[in-house]
Amino acid sequence: MQSTKAIPRSSYSPLRRAFKHGDRPWQGLIVLVSILVLLLVLGIGWKLWQGSAQARSALGWKFILPTLDANWNPALDQFQAWPFIYGTLITSLAAIVLAVPISLGVAVFLAELCPAWLRLPLNWMVELLAAIPSVVYGLWGIFVFLPRVVVPFGEALFSVLGHIPLLGILFTGPIPLSGSSRLAAAMILTIMIIPTITAVTRDVLLAIPNSQREAGLALGATRWETIWQVLLPYGLSGILGAAILGLGRALGETMAVTMVIGNSIESSPSLLKPGYTMASIIANEFSETVSGLHTQALIEIGLVLFAMTLILNLFARLLVWRAARRTPQEVRA
Repeated sequence: MQSTKAIPRSSYSPLRRAFKHGDRPWQGLIVLVSILVLLLVLGIGWKLWQGSAQARSALGWKFILPTLDANWNPALDQFQAWPFIYGTLITSLAAIVLAVPISLGVAVFLAELCPAWLRLPLNWMVELLAAIPSVVYGLWGIFVFLPRVVVPFGEALFSVLGHIPLLGILFTGPIPLSGSSRLAAAMILTIMIIPTITAVTRDVLLAIPNSQREAGLALGATRWETIWQVLLPYGLSGILGAAILGLGRALGETMAVTMVIGNSIESSPSLLKPGYTMASIIANEFSETVSGLHTQALIEIGLVLFAMTLILNLFARLLVWRAARRTPQEVRA
C-alpha cells in the first residue's frame, strides 16, 4: 500500500507569502474598484464637455457670467444660465443654513440626551424621512406646506426684512399666493436634508469614546458644557462632512424643487420670487428642446452643475482634513 507524504511547508510557503493569505487579492480588488470610480467620473465629465462643445463655442463665458438682464429664449437661440446658477446657489445655501442647527440639535438629543426607550423609535423616524421619495415631498409641499407654512412665513419676512437696505434685496416681495418661490424650494430642501445630516452627525457623536465624556464630567463640566466644549469639537470633522453631504444633495435635487420653485425665468435676486435651478431647468426642457443649440446649452448647464459638485467635494475634503488635524483645545481657542 502506497503511503502518502505530507507536502512540505517550504513547498507552498512562497505562494502563501505572495498572496499574504488573501490580502493582496483584496487590495488589488479595492484598487481596481477605485480606478473604475475615477474613470466613471472622468467619463461623465468628458461626455458633458463633448456634448456642450457647440454651446461653449457659440455662447462663450457670457453663458455663465452674472448679469442683471439674463435672457433664456430658445426660439431666438438666446441662452444665459446665470438665473439658474443663482437659483441653485441661493436655495442650497439657504437650506444648509436652516438645516444644520436643526440637525445638530436633533443629533445631540438622539446621541446624548434621549431616553433609551425613545431613542430607537426616533432613529427609525429619522431614517424613514430620508427614504421618502422627492416627488412625495413635492406633492406634500404643493398641497400642504406651501399654503400653510411658506406663504405666511414669506409674508412675515417681507414685512420685517423687505425694507431693510441691502438685506431687503433678498426679501423683495410680496410672495405669490401659491407660495411657489425660491423660499419654498429652500424650505423643502431643508426638510429633505435634515435626516441625512442628522443621521451622520448622530453616528459621529456615538463614535466618540466615552472617556471624553467622563473626562469632561470629572473636571466639573456640566452635561451641556461637555457636549458643547468637548464632544462637538472632537467630532467637528465628521459634522462638517455631514453638512457637506447635505449640501451636495441640495445642489442636485430635482423633482421636489421643480414642483415648488415656480419655474420662472426671472432675474430677481429675491428668495420670495419664483425661479429655476440648474437641475429643474434640465428636467423641464431637455425632452422638449427646439434646436441643437438648445440641447447643448442644457448639457452645458449640466456640465456647470457637475463642476460645482466636484469643487464642493474637493473643498469639503480640504475642510474636513484641516478640521481633523486640529485638537479640541485648538478648536475651542
